[in-house]
Amino acid sequence: MPNSRSSKYYLDMAARVAVRARGDVEPNPLVGAVIVKDGEILGIGHHGRFGGLHAEREALKNARGHGHDVSGAVVYCTLEPCCHHGKQPPCCEALIEAGVSEVVYARPDPAEVSGGGHAILEAAGIRCRLDESSVNAVRVSDPFVFGVETGLPWVVAKWAQTIDGKIATAAGESQWISNERSRRSVHRMRARMDAVAVGMGTVLADDPMLNARGVRRVRRSAARVVFDTHGRLPTDSKLAKSAGEFRTIVCTNHPEAISIPGVRTLRCGLVNGKLDLRAAMKGLRSEFGIHNVLVEAGPTLLGALLDADLINEAVVHVAPGVMGDESAKGCASGRVCESLSQMKRFTLGGVRRVGDDVHVHYRR
Repeated sequence: MPNSRSSKYYLDMAARVAVRARGDVEPNPLVGAVIVKDGEILGIGHHGRFGGLHAEREALKNARGHGHDVSGAVVYCTLEPCCHHGKQPPCCEALIEAGVSEVVYARPDPAEVSGGGHAILEAAGIRCRLDESSVNAVRVSDPFVFGVETGLPWVVAKWAQTIDGKIATAAGESQWISNERSRRSVHRMRARMDAVAVGMGTVLADDPMLNARGVRRVRRSAARVVFDTHGRLPTDSKLAKSAGEFRTIVCTNHPEAISIPGVRTLRCGLVNGKLDLRAAMKGLRSEFGIHNVLVEAGPTLLGALLDADLINEAVVHVAPGVMGDESAKGCASGRVCESLSQMKRFTLGGVRRVGDDVHVHYRR
């Protein structure tokens, strides 16, 4: 039986291979698997594309391709093996047929249709053990689990700021705070997401396209989403003019005001005179199949999303400059925070230097 230290090592490895498929497998979860026998790694696999082999079957295929006998081996998975027939047959079935002795998984599968694989495996005589020692292995399926439990898409907020926390001048000038390499990384993020979202303030100030450009491989053609309370999307904006080429959705309380060819609308109610963002996010998932959203918004929308607890991750590009202007714009506004206990707190996920910029990754 593996000890906790070795379990963490192999689950960390499974998590590292799982993230290779980010943007290729959604709405399925990112999953990785490692097969070990007598301290030797026999096979490694991950769910590589939507509709393709699941991680456990890929790992078995990898092991057999190298001539290994996997009977009696231990399988480490980031997510409980599935037990249903979907686009692929159940992984439990493959593991039972392979004669593995134990399955160690980092997280239970919460989906009604696919969860409960451990019971089937145990009934077949295979030991099963939940092991949460690898934070990375647990977190890699966060977007999938979150969506199943809440019906909401996973929201990643991205912004660029100065050292003193400003994302634009008082007049709204923000192009460009971060360096060129940072901007290229944003396009790579867009190329992995179901949607890229902004508010009307950003549309009017920057007239963005919001598509992925200069990327070697666009894994997903992201929908462009605008949160536009009053249906004011300009007909001469880049988003409107390119709506026939890229899927464009306007979340608004006045869909009748939008008559731009190619632009689809999502009717949203109001809360205190503002768009009901939680209902809008649920509608994007249920009506448009959007399971993750990259938000590149200004302080008004970011503040509203924070207030509604709708931001799951934050990617912050910190540029080596200081405005020193109290009237310049911070990353979020519109909230009332009378004490430190009312702050929206995040945990640090990682820090990376990109030229003279620093990319900081946070999780809620």
